[in-house]
Amino acid sequence: RLSPHRVLFVCTHNSARSQMAEGLLRHLGQDKISVSSAGSQPTRIHPDAIHTMDQLGIDIREQQPRPLADFAEHPFDTVITVCDRAREICPTFPGHGTQLHWGFRDPVVIQEEQERRLAFQYIAGRLRTRIEYFLVSLMKESDH
Repeated sequence: RLSPHRVLFVCTHNSARSQMAEGLLRHLGQDKISVSSAGSQPTRIHPDAIHTMDQLGIDIREQQPRPLADFAEHPFDTVITVCDRAREICPTFPGHGTQLHWGFRDPVVIQEEQERRLAFQYIAGRLRTRIEYFLVSLMKESDH
């Protein structure tokens, strides 16, 4: 059973990659997983992240960028960093959780709108594939 599994996605600004990952895992995990995201320097959710997730039928408008400090005392079963800078500064959380790294270049820095939107779509697709695999591996673990 996945029910108690707690996941935290970590990114620098908690504005794009980690927000999309949170929305995807919440959607694909269908409430069997407690999922949050945070950033070392949180800003606001990027409009292209919202647009990209809308195209997948997932609304992330209610999600809020949050600082890592909000979760300092929380134990997580899995902490997943989605950018290299976040991986370098990610703190250790209480408990015996696993830390994974799924590094993606920051699509927000791309100036040209069409190229940036394609980068967001690409990252959303890659995140979906990794999250689907992650969920399958969790189910296999719970069978043992």
